Amino acid sequence: MTVIDAQILVLAKEPVPGSVKTRLTPPYSAEEAAELARAALEDTLEAVARTPVRRRVLVLSGAPGPWLPAGFDVVGQRGGELDERIAGAFADARAGADLPALLIGMDTPQVTPGLLGGAAGALSGSPAVLGLAHDGGFWALGMRDPDPELVRGVPMSSPLTGEFQLARLRAAGLDVRLLDRLNDVDDAWDASDIAVQAPGSRFARTLAALEGGSAQSEPAPTVPAPAAIHGGQRR
Repeated sequence: MTVIDAQILVLAKEPVPGSVKTRLTPPYSAEEAAELARAALEDTLEAVARTPVRRRVLVLSGAPGPWLPAGFDVVGQRGGELDERIAGAFADARAGADLPALLIGMDTPQVTPGLLGGAAGALSGSPAVLGLAHDGGFWALGMRDPDPELVRGVPMSSPLTGEFQLARLRAAGLDVRLLDRLNDVDDAWDASDIAVQAPGSRFARTLAALEGGSAQSEPAPTVPAPAAIHGGQRR
């Protein structure tokens, strides 16, 4: 198998009740939201572990747990706001290895090794790649020469975050390759939609178990048609 000369960074939080996926409550409890967060994280890390890249890094807020597979370097998140934490991740990636860097979050459990490998491999021919999200944010950002300043100061948690980030990259003279647009797990609507996209995932199995349990306070929402997916904040 050909190894891609790149590193994949996963920006994540330890799945602790009350601190992750708070927009899933309601209809889910804080404990159930943490279960879904852990399932999403495990799916994401497994996909990254199966992607043939030189280096894999978990950029973590919190402590690693049994959900972390072998083969990952772990570094702590730095900075307060999301743009600062992403910038810190790219700075640490550049210091840790002279490799292009692709950063993703923990909230797209439908990603596959093929999708990630294609995105990481594209950095050999493109200075940057960007995966926009349906909510207006972005689910992936890659740079051949990781530059934290190309993220720092970009307005986050906005329906225009992805467009702001794209404009910042292009203003720096980078030719940006756009990846497939994905939905990420922000609320219960997103969770149901992603479970349909990845029916064999841990995330889908966990959601199905919660929907069949008695602890759920409200029924899960019906998934809207793709064209009706609402805008919202990212993470």
